[in-house]
Amino acid sequence: MTAGPEAPPVRRLLVWRHGRTAWNATGRFQGQLDPPLDDEGRAQAAWTAPHLVAALHGTDAVLVSSDLQRAVDTAQALAPLLQVPVRIDERLREHGLGSWEGLTRDEVAERHPDQYDDWLSGRPVPGRGGEAQADVAARALAAVADLPPATAAVLVTHGGTAGRLLEALLGLGPEHRRIFGPLGNCHWTELSFQASGWRLMRHNLSAPASQEGNRRVAGDRGPFPGPSASDVPDAPRTGATPEEGPPAPVEDADAAG
Repeated sequence: MTAGPEAPPVRRLLVWRHGRTAWNATGRFQGQLDPPLDDEGRAQAAWTAPHLVAALHGTDAVLVSSDLQRAVDTAQALAPLLQVPVRIDERLREHGLGSWEGLTRDEVAERHPDQYDDWLSGRPVPGRGGEAQADVAARALAAVADLPPATAAVLVTHGGTAGRLLEALLGLGPEHRRIFGPLGNCHWTELSFQASGWRLMRHNLSAPASQEGNRRVAGDRGPFPGPSASDVPDAPRTGATPEEGPPAPVEDADAAG
């Protein structure tokens, strides 16, 4: 009889993407650069935090954040409600995007047209620098393995890193990469560990939208944001998925958010 996977230190994970930054709003690739939350991003974090507390149903939880300030500030909206400190782990920081960091889509297209074409076509992007997807997944998995024992953990991270971690926990290979849409700002994914391994319970959740007149306000950017800059597959793919269509709206350009 084959033994099941080794049990992790926590049985439940909430993977929470940070709130919006001005670079998110204007389609600028962030990577490991560190622009702060904008006013809407701070409002998103404050609005979403009580809903995360409710989702935890009073279970004991640890709160761990990427060391990038946009993630730390998002986590700090939740910490007093959970009555736990924010633990910082640089292994949850965003996918390094090399020479693309700080540039808009248009600037990447102008300065690095071959790389941009590779990205739009779903091919690897040689010469960009930064990190390999496998390395991002490995460091995020190591952060999960090193969590202190608890019933649940909230990991405050970024679009690209969240995607690589989700794929790794679920055992998805390159042929299944990008099967899940990336997280919107201040959206979260929930996983539960069971006898056979990690199971995806819910993906890309957001707090219920608060309405001011007819305008959707902080906390919800819709269920399925467009492709993110770090979501470059290892091999070309075909098919009519949203990831392989035209460029996403500029507000979703920062994968690596």
